[in-house]
Amino acid sequence: MKGDYNDPKALIRESFNIEGIKIEECRSIFLDWALSLPNDVDTTKTISLLLEKYGDQKEHPMLLTLKEGLIKTVSPIRRGGRKGRMLN
Repeated sequence: MKGDYNDPKALIRESFNIEGIKIEECRSIFLDWALSLPNDVDTTKTISLLLEKYGDQKEHPMLLTLKEGLIKTVSPIRRGGRKGRMLN
């Protein structure tokens, strides 16, 4: 393990060391980081801990990416059966 429990591959840590990194690259790194976490990890808590750890980095695109990772999305609810097939 290169990193720690919250960043096993040290992807987040290394992103802060890349000079001139863009938001798109940070999002790609974030996705790789999220996919590398074990299934039982509370990602909201983990992201909050990473924000606390790296929060002193001024205007870094990874900070914005981490903050965006805290936003919960609501999945649309599909109605089943006849009502789901009927047009409004």
